[in-house]
Amino acid sequence: MLETTDTMMNPGVEELLERAGSKFSLVAIASRRARGINTYYSQLGAAMSHGVVPPQVTSRAHKPLSIAFEEIAADKIEGVGGATGKPIPEELLPEPEADSSEVFGAQGDEAESEKD
Repeated sequence: MLETTDTMMNPGVEELLERAGSKFSLVAIASRRARGINTYYSQLGAAMSHGVVPPQVTSRAHKPLSIAFEEIAADKIEGVGGATGKPIPEELLPEPEADSSEVFGAQGDEAESEKD
């Protein structure tokens, strides 16, 4: 029979680190999402919740940070740089920088020929 240890935190830190990649990324992603969840709940009574994403998982937790951790474990949110294992869509990636000789090479040759 498979034994599971009861931890103080569910989902466990190990599972969350697998999704986030590093402790720093985990803290950044979870805190940003927890602030969004907190904003959602504070604006809910005022009927101003447009533009704020509601919680993406059904949870028994009441604290926004716990809900954010559950969303990360369920792979419901994307992190910066694909930190949760999802690749960044190509349209969101920055354009590759061109080599300066490619950009200025043709213009530089024309400028030199005009001087002669």
